[in-house]
Amino acid sequence: MLEIDGVRVGYDRSLVLHGVRVEVPRDGVTVVLGHNGAGKSTLLRAAVGLLTPRSGAVRLDGEDITRRSPHERVARGMAYVPQGQQVFPHLTTAENLRLVADGRRRGQRAVTEALDLFPALRALTGRRAGLLSGGQRQQLAIARALVTEPRVLLLDEPTEGIQPSVVAEIEETILSLSARGGLSVLLVEQHVDFAMRAAQRYHVLEAGRVTSSGEAGREAEHAVREALSV
Repeated sequence: MLEIDGVRVGYDRSLVLHGVRVEVPRDGVTVVLGHNGAGKSTLLRAAVGLLTPRSGAVRLDGEDITRRSPHERVARGMAYVPQGQQVFPHLTTAENLRLVADGRRRGQRAVTEALDLFPALRALTGRRAGLLSGGQRQQLAIARALVTEPRVLLLDEPTEGIQPSVVAEIEETILSLSARGGLSVLLVEQHVDFAMRAAQRYHVLEAGRVTSSGEAGREAEHAVREALSV
């Protein structure tokens, strides 16, 4: 589905990723773990087109999209939720969702389906997004991305600074979306327990290189924790 193949990318003269290869299967969840500064967010930015690799390729359904712009990748079915619960704070919850839905053939229906996934937002549709809690803003950010009806969803540390009850809701949503088909997820995460439950495959990044990878799950959790302890 999504292939990040041998990507080398960085900022100015600084190289952050050194030939990284990550694959996200169709209707599957792949998680990337690592310490701060390992290159996880850079990987997502390269995948969605905010950074152009110096070498390597990004492919979607076999098509080379390495030189495609972010909006072209969105048109092909990619959606990106960056780190930090990013919403439009002066707009209401409903306005945040309508901003993405307007002009889309199934826009209103997609908003309804997104709110079905995060029912707690229904009572907050008239509230300014800047007045929501951190967990509510994160749910809104994910819901807004889902309004675009993506085939590939990129999530950058969706559980960061979020209360456990909302983490459980986000995890359940990711699992249900993957299970019903039609959506692949590339998840960047630091919480190992959440990552091992949510994903089918994992990759550990260290200093811009994949140092460990395999099938996720409880059996792999010890190996992942060991890799992250280095």
